[in-house]
Amino acid sequence: MAKIRILVVDDHAVLRAGLRALFTLQRDMEVVGEASEGDDAIGLAEQLQPDVVLMDISLPGVGGVEATRRIAHTKSHPRVLMLTMFDNPHYLFEALQAGAAGYVPKRAADAELLSAIRAVARGESFLYPSAAKALITQFLEQGRERQDSYDLLTAREKEVLRLIAEGYTNKQIAGMLYVSPNTVEVHRSRIREKLNVHDRTEILKYALSRGLIESLPSLPGAKSALEGSDS
Repeated sequence: MAKIRILVVDDHAVLRAGLRALFTLQRDMEVVGEASEGDDAIGLAEQLQPDVVLMDISLPGVGGVEATRRIAHTKSHPRVLMLTMFDNPHYLFEALQAGAAGYVPKRAADAELLSAIRAVARGESFLYPSAAKALITQFLEQGRERQDSYDLLTAREKEVLRLIAEGYTNKQIAGMLYVSPNTVEVHRSRIREKLNVHDRTEILKYALSRGLIESLPSLPGAKSALEGSDS
């Protein structure tokens, strides 16, 4: 049976030794390397091509999140499992966005850590229960924030938002609302600021999530609405 090849990355030698001892006792695991810094982890990941990189978030030099982002783009594409003392949604989201396949706090029991390693080695994702709860809570909070932000729009701004999402350009919207293109651009700027959306693609996604439109626009202006043309 092929063993899961693990690269352990942590700046505490005692913890690395404890993890190595734990993995050595497992019939399906082996430690192929250790690193105490992010830079070393990136180099070893390319050189050793492990199946799983057990990565601490807090590292000297290149941090664990940035190291994860770079390792995720190496040729062997090893799976990265974050191991951290920080039970914080902020770190969780950063790690997942960087390409991590899972997230386990250092306080987790040995059995949970072993289960997590086996899961990510199989190509699955693993979130410790508290991390999953934090992820759901943050998602719901962001949804409420977006809902509240919509109420900040004026009736005209809501109208302009819908027309932008439907694929109309500034010039077309101006003609439909009997205003100048400059006035439409002012409304557009206020919409971006109030909803924290930065381009037309984000506006389209927001409108779909709010039910302002039911599907992707199929109007002649739709392509320009996504690509950024206001002609």
